[in-house]
Amino acid sequence: MVTARSAIETGIPVYFADPHSPWQRGTNENTNCLLRQYFPKGTDASRWAAEDIEAVAATLNSRPRKSLGWKTPAESLNDHLLLMK
Repeated sequence: MVTARSAIETGIPVYFADPHSPWQRGTNENTNCLLRQYFPKGTDASRWAAEDIEAVAATLNSRPRKSLGWKTPAESLNDHLLLMK
């Protein structure tokens, strides 16, 4: 769990949204909406096999996002990791 203290100790910038303010977490809300296409709200996650959840994750991670300059999350993460070397 990321806390203000761990953010300060690591020097990693972290943004904490205000409670009950979904407009401050646009990408998160968009991702939740995408997940609802596969798992309707209120769905018991235990009824899904790990393979099913992994398939949804792979599908969403290979979908280009405007917020990432039309790169996929997987491409964006790979670019970031290459820059860290």
